[in-house]
Amino acid sequence: MKRPILLALQLSVTAVLLLFLTDCDKNHCSHTYTMYTPVYTTLSKVRANMKSNPAQALKNPGKMFIYGNYIFVNEPNEGIHIIDNSKPASPRNIAFINIPGNLDLAVLGNTLYADSYKDLVAFDITNPLNVAPTQFVNNVFVQSGGYYTYAGGSTNPDSVFIVTGWIARDTTVPCEHGNVYPVNYYAVASFDQSANSTPTGIGGSTARFTILNNYLYAVTTTDLNIFNLSKPQQPAFENKSFIDYHIETIYPFKNKLFIGANNGVYIYDVSTPGNPERQTQFLHVRSCDPVVANDDHYAWSTLRTASYCGGSTNELDVIDISQITRTSLVKSYTMTNPEGLSKDGNTLFVCDTKEGLKIYDASQPDNIQLIKQISGLEPSDVIAWNNVALVIAKDGLYQFDYSDLKNIRLLSKIGLN
Repeated sequence: MKRPILLALQLSVTAVLLLFLTDCDKNHCSHTYTMYTPVYTTLSKVRANMKSNPAQALKNPGKMFIYGNYIFVNEPNEGIHIIDNSKPASPRNIAFINIPGNLDLAVLGNTLYADSYKDLVAFDITNPLNVAPTQFVNNVFVQSGGYYTYAGGSTNPDSVFIVTGWIARDTTVPCEHGNVYPVNYYAVASFDQSANSTPTGIGGSTARFTILNNYLYAVTTTDLNIFNLSKPQQPAFENKSFIDYHIETIYPFKNKLFIGANNGVYIYDVSTPGNPERQTQFLHVRSCDPVVANDDHYAWSTLRTASYCGGSTNELDVIDISQITRTSLVKSYTMTNPEGLSKDGNTLFVCDTKEGLKIYDASQPDNIQLIKQISGLEPSDVIAWNNVALVIAKDGLYQFDYSDLKNIRLLSKIGLN
């Protein structure tokens, strides 16, 4: 494999690092740095292992999607856990699909859709213990990192190389004078780490993939990508539409797409499937912004501070969408650092990170009432469905029974490795 540019970078940085010192006194001076050298694998070999493998313990759960009796939980940049949830009180982690570069997912019938770096991959999940890819749509998520191509831009999977690991090596070099600076160096930059007649599942509020009327809509940081799913296991890329910068999430409701960005909420009409038309935008201060809706009158959005979003606002916003071209703020509620949210009827669930999971009576949007606050977990997203709330938290996957709002109870927890 020829990598002259990469080797030149490594040699240059090695020379620069000689200026940094990590151990010195009057008689001795040296510096130590750690060189991380990438391990490359051809895309064809990576794809050959995109299938059901033995179950793995959760390490850093990301996005989730529920379909039937199964929960699909993303392990960022590594793949997707398949959990048999036919008994929510005792869920079983049954398989893991290796998908390098995976951040998002969605399900339609017996097909799972997932991103893998720049590609969209469709999987046949008829048998969760024997999942296999059925289609690769190449190079559609152009903003994603991860490919290193050395064949003049070829998409031949035998000519495309992916970083699949790192080899660390500590090196100590003597020097004559200087201060102490411990150094870690990565040889290349790491990757960026975001009513249907057809049976679909349910995604969380932090999702970037959603399915509506046999179309998959997937947002990147700037664009809305549209895939035709008339042949579910052979998705076809149809179009891409620029939305704005800093797009974060997408959520479907009836024939609408609610798209969260760090400067507002965009609402698109998809009454004509595959042909989204922007109807309005609700602007807010710069913050991260998941959004959900479950009726024709209100949308609910959390704003939070984060290094990649900026801003200084942490709140829950209630937005009047009854006149879709004239949206307005109903009320804001102060939060600590809210992330995902979900709404079932008049019951609202908000993940307020270190404050835990907050459950509200939201029957009066301008005067919501706290029913219960569940502490002891740091949740990032929640799906409330059929009296069970699935919660992705820093320490695992929780399920709560909320059939009796006066007695919300823990059903199960799948902890981390």
